Amino acid sequence: MTSPNSTPPEAAAAATDPKPKGVFSGIRILDMATVVAAPFAASLCADLGAEVVKLELPDGTDTLRGLAPTQGEHALHWKVTNRGKRGISLDVRTPEGKAILLKLLPSFDVLVENFRTGTLDRWGLDLATLHAVNPRLTVLRLTGFGQTGPKARDPGFARIFEAMGGLAHLTGEADGRPQHINYPMGDMMAGLFGAFSIASALVELRSNPQQQGREIDLSATEVLLRLLETLPVEYERLGVARMRSGPSATYTAPSSIFRSRDGHWLTLVAGGDAMFRRLCEAMQRPELLQDPRMSQARARNANSETVNEVVGQWCASLPFAEIATRLKAVDAPFHKVYDIADVMRDEHFKARGAITRLADPDLGSVPAPAAVPRFSGLPQIVPRTGPAVGEHNAEVFASIGLDAQELARLRTQGVI
Repeated sequence: MTSPNSTPPEAAAAATDPKPKGVFSGIRILDMATVVAAPFAASLCADLGAEVVKLELPDGTDTLRGLAPTQGEHALHWKVTNRGKRGISLDVRTPEGKAILLKLLPSFDVLVENFRTGTLDRWGLDLATLHAVNPRLTVLRLTGFGQTGPKARDPGFARIFEAMGGLAHLTGEADGRPQHINYPMGDMMAGLFGAFSIASALVELRSNPQQQGREIDLSATEVLLRLLETLPVEYERLGVARMRSGPSATYTAPSSIFRSRDGHWLTLVAGGDAMFRRLCEAMQRPELLQDPRMSQARARNANSETVNEVVGQWCASLPFAEIATRLKAVDAPFHKVYDIADVMRDEHFKARGAITRLADPDLGSVPAPAAVPRFSGLPQIVPRTGPAVGEHNAEVFASIGLDAQELARLRTQGVI
C-alpha cells in the first residue's frame, strides 16, 4: 500500500485537482464495449485525461461485473478496469435507445465497441449511420479476429487468441504442454494497441480538419502475432518453428530463472560478452571465460543448457542475499521474481507512486497501478473506480435534453 509520504508531487497534485489536465484532455470517448480488452483501451485514454463515458445495458449484465476477483457483491475487476469513467445505461437495441445513442454521438470523438463483427450493423448502427450524425467520429472495433476473414464472426476470448496468435505455444516447459499465464494478458495487450490506435486516429484528424473519422479494425489475435515479430522470418529463412523452453531463452545465454539456496527465485540474464565477464567475476569463476563453449555469445547460446546449469548450480549454493550482493557489486542484471505482495512493498515502486489509490464509494479506496506513461509538466491523473450501472444517467442524458420525467419513463420501459 502506497503511503502519502511516498507519493510523487505530481500524483499528489492530481489527487487535489478536481479536473487534472492530461494529454488527452478535451477528447470524449463513448465506451460501449464489454468485458476487458476494449474497455481497457478506453481506460488507458482516461488515465491520460480523456473524458470517457461507459455505456452498458440497464440490467448490468456485462460479464466483467461478475468476473473474479470479487469481494461480496463488489466486482473488483470492474472497479479498476473501468476506472476514470462516468457510467450510463442504455439499451441501444431498442428504437428509442438507438435514437438516444445517435443524439449523443455528435458530442463524442471516439466510439469504442467489441461486439461480434456485424452486430452493430444488425442493430441499424452501421458505419454510414454513425458518420451521418458525426462525420469525424473514430470508431474502434476491437474483436478477436477482425472484421474480415473466415473467423470474423467467431467469439474471441483472451485464451483463444493467445493460442491462435502463437503466445501459448511459447509458454511452458520444453517437454510439457503449452501454457497460459494466470491472467488475461492477451486482452490487456489488445487494449494497449486499442489506445495506441485511438491516439493515431486523433493525430490524423487534428492534422487534417477535412478528414472523415476512421473505422479502426483491430484484431486481438493479430496484436499477439505482431508482438512475436521475429518468428515469421525465423521460420521462413531458418526453418525454425520456435518452441517453448521453460524459463530459459533460446536466443541468449545465460538467461533463466534460478533458485537460491534459501528458496528465492531470481531472474538473471548475461548474454552479452561484457555482462558475462561481470557474471564470472561475481561467481569467482574466471576460468569460464576460457571455455570455448562460453567464451563468446554465440557459443554460449549454442550451449545454453550447459551455461544455465553452471549458473543455476552457483545460485543454488548461496543464499539470495549473498547472490544479490555479489551481482550488484559487478553491476550484473538480475532481480528477485516478485509476487504482487513484493510489488506492493517495493521501495522503488513506492517512491515512484506506481501503485495509486482509487477513490471508491463502496470500499473507500482500492489500490491499482498508476497511469503510464508520465508527461513532464502534467500531473499524474488519479481517477476514481468504475461507475455503478447508470450512475451518471441524469447528467449525461441532460446534455441532449432529457429531463427527469422522460428518464423515469425510459427507465420504466427498460431503455435506460
